[in-house]
Amino acid sequence: MARRTARKSPPTASEVLVGPQEFAERRSAALRSLKDHVGLVLAGDADPSLHGAWQPHQHFAYLTGITDEPGAMLLLDPTNPSDARKAILLLRPLNPELERWDGFRAAIASPLQERYGIKTILRTNMLSRLLLEAARRSRKLACMMPLSPYNAPRSQDLDIMRQQSDRIPGCVLSDRSSILVDMRSAKSKSEIECIRRAGQVTAHGFDAALRTIRPGITEFDVQESMEHAYRTNGARATAYRTIAGSGFNGTVLHYHANDQPLNAGDLIVLDSGAALHGYASDVTRTYPVSGTFTPRQRELYSVVLKALEAGIRACRAGTTIAKIDAAARKVIVDAGYGDAFIHGTSHHLGLEVHDPMPDGVLREGSVITVEPGIYLPSESVGIRIEDDVVCTKNGPINLTGSIPKTIAEIESRMSTRR
Repeated sequence: MARRTARKSPPTASEVLVGPQEFAERRSAALRSLKDHVGLVLAGDADPSLHGAWQPHQHFAYLTGITDEPGAMLLLDPTNPSDARKAILLLRPLNPELERWDGFRAAIASPLQERYGIKTILRTNMLSRLLLEAARRSRKLACMMPLSPYNAPRSQDLDIMRQQSDRIPGCVLSDRSSILVDMRSAKSKSEIECIRRAGQVTAHGFDAALRTIRPGITEFDVQESMEHAYRTNGARATAYRTIAGSGFNGTVLHYHANDQPLNAGDLIVLDSGAALHGYASDVTRTYPVSGTFTPRQRELYSVVLKALEAGIRACRAGTTIAKIDAAARKVIVDAGYGDAFIHGTSHHLGLEVHDPMPDGVLREGSVITVEPGIYLPSESVGIRIEDDVVCTKNGPINLTGSIPKTIAEIESRMSTRR
């Protein structure tokens, strides 16, 4: 069985779990991986309409921890003779008139350097000069942002690097987009702690759901009870849109209407997770609306739970996502429901609910989901159970195992509803 970690109190909003030193170590690791290539990591631009909160590209956030500087860039220049200029943070120029609307920004000075742990901070209008200087010296440029399919816009760093390489004879442009994907696939102790605490807050949401679910209320009532619990226990946002699908809606993988009444005798699939300190949790449970499972529901649920346990047992450093999928899928196939398991079993979890998926084996500290399911639209029954698991050389650590998922736990907890 997977090891379980003890639950602790959620962090306060001001607590810092990943600090400047860790971001500096990540930048140093990226510089080592680039060797003699010059790289550029982009935060991305904000929507000028200001509809919705801006979020940076998570590659940029991973290397800097900065989440409030649209248009920012990080220039990585490993061959620069000055150590202080191997990693240069570029921020948009100050615009006092605009900032009276959107918020004032700090001037470049020692307090800002200390805050970000970066010695050299300049403005983005310096990029052309800095990149030319770096490219002339190294003659090697690298694309570090994700590559795009043919029918999508090219990544901005590819456009910038291509334009620069075209202007320098003998300059080489190489694909180094795997560097940050590989780095992000193995979580540090502090990152795992962030995800564990996000899971702890998520547990409060599922506890609220267990106390709320009953015939006659709506799927949205359950969603709201969960998300209110997230907010009152330290999380400002969900990691993704909550799925609350009852009856037939539980057979739709990405159901989001969440507006139907709950009917006695149905199941409700709850797929939800809190985000905390930038890291995601991703949990699914399936609960009986009436508080107890029918014999048919118990039969199907038991198969999915056994598949989950088999998948979790397979989680260890050195294995692959495919082998974990095979372990969980075998249980469902052997039970005769292989065609009703219509999705993959696992994905990486971290700064994003679907963190980048690197090629190769899972590394020490990889955090993945395990989420088998059975979906039978003809019976209006969908069942999915999901936990967040750390892969180690000694086996799995289940970060969300305390959230009730056995039939006995669920029925016992729901029997105390008022």
